[in-house]
Amino acid sequence: MIQVLVSGAMGRMGRTVCDAVLAEPDLSLVAAVDTAFARREARGAFAIEDVPVFASLEECLEKTAAEVAVDFTVPGSVFDNIITCLKKGVNCVVGTTGLVEAQLADIEAQCRVSGASCLVAPNFAIGAVLMMDICQLVARYMPYVEIVELHHDRKLDAPSGTSMQTAGMIAAARVDSPEPAGPEGEAARGVVHKGIPIHSVRLPGLVAHQEVIFGGQGQTLSIRHDSISRESFMPGVVMAIRRVSQLDGLAVGLEKIM
Repeated sequence: MIQVLVSGAMGRMGRTVCDAVLAEPDLSLVAAVDTAFARREARGAFAIEDVPVFASLEECLEKTAAEVAVDFTVPGSVFDNIITCLKKGVNCVVGTTGLVEAQLADIEAQCRVSGASCLVAPNFAIGAVLMMDICQLVARYMPYVEIVELHHDRKLDAPSGTSMQTAGMIAAARVDSPEPAGPEGEAARGVVHKGIPIHSVRLPGLVAHQEVIFGGQGQTLSIRHDSISRESFMPGVVMAIRRVSQLDGLAVGLEKIM
């Protein structure tokens, strides 16, 4: 049995992860962590039998024997959470976005010191990973491209981590790197990342969606992935929990273990 703690357990993704871990015969949910558990009513609302809850990650790590920590918290706390877990020798599976390159470098260094491993994935939906892989192939032949990403209105970051990773993968794959059309610095053209415009939509009713539109002479090609529910991410999360210990240090992207 792999002993798992979930950080951010009161969030929508966190609670879905808890349910997914409980459903797997080889995984054991040993703790749930969320700052909301400082309130008694939050503890009652969570209420999974025999699963202890903690408002502090540090206290949780002192009192439980977790092997893998799954983090779906917020950009402002995810880095400190990862470092705290790695220092205790706990492997990390991270779905929280917002980490910058310097932080990833620090995480990699801490992995080397502690011997623990960390997987950071902007998207755990297997279909989304396949979408990004296909986009790399298309980019070699159709270098003109823009990305439209659509998420629920409570998502904290924009552009999404998935769209940023997609743009990076496309930029690395395409032979030509044409400049985006339109006046330089025009806000309506979206955030330009790695030379690729990304347009963000935030609306209630959405979950997670991305369309990558390639343009060529007399033609366009659109590749789209839709997560209809948060359960779409769970096969990837469960896979990561099972395989993160096999990594050597830090890996970014679910494709690293597929």
